Amino acid sequence: MSDIEKVKKLRNSTGAGFKDCNAALKEANGDINKASEILRVKGIAKASKKMTRDAKEGVIVISGDSKKTSLIEINCETDFVAKNDDFITFSKELSNINNNCSSNLDKLNNSIMNNNKSVQDNLVALIAKIGEKITIGRLKTIEKNNSKNFIYQHSVIKDNVSKLGVIVSLETNVQNDIVETFGKQLSMHIAASNPLALVDNEIQKEILEKEVELITEELKNSGKSDEIAKKISLGKINKFKEENSLMTQQWVMEPKKKVKDIVAEINIPNLKITEFARIKIGE
Repeated sequence: MSDIEKVKKLRNSTGAGFKDCNAALKEANGDINKASEILRVKGIAKASKKMTRDAKEGVIVISGDSKKTSLIEINCETDFVAKNDDFITFSKELSNINNNCSSNLDKLNNSIMNNNKSVQDNLVALIAKIGEKITIGRLKTIEKNNSKNFIYQHSVIKDNVSKLGVIVSLETNVQNDIVETFGKQLSMHIAASNPLALVDNEIQKEILEKEVELITEELKNSGKSDEIAKKISLGKINKFKEENSLMTQQWVMEPKKKVKDIVAEINIPNLKITEFARIKIGE
């Protein structure tokens, strides 16, 4: 096999650049297997150096069907890389594996991809090839009995790859156009309104404590008595809960009504919003 054929073969098997493959082959005295190992070690070293950088761009990918659906966030440093074909191809395959793993990160990292290499090894190779920090971010799988999942994507890059993804699960035994329309509209509502929880008592304690701190600081120098300040504070925190709980948010399609009012108006027995997930790049 000629030197140029060895370089081509090494490039195809590792995804590394021409210069890197050529240098590795020289270092390995023409042994392709040794050259591949040299590139792998150098790739890990390159990836490690890049891990100190910020990766706030990337994509959200949705995979699965209406019974089991998953979201995964893959981060990179620039929007240019987020639209790179190699990055998108990797992200789409990773999303399918994530759905099979039910968003278990350990299982995902150790899963084998189409090229018979692990997710972790492919991630390191992609970092070395593209030259940016790439990380697996947030992930979520929703799978409920007697439920149907609905999705929405915003700022779509390609197919099931976008900048914002939503899954919402509706529990119902009824399958008709009314449920379909509501499910699609509800996923759009969640994308636009960004609820923190389904109902107010599910909002994280840390978030509420932080909001109380901000309100207290705001009222500290207002000159109002402690009793009045306490009432104002209570009113503000109750409003915060209402505006950030899905069921009590104003319905984006008809702001005079709340989401819970729309559910009641649909009047389908046992129709219930059971769970939702929303992931947006940069948040």
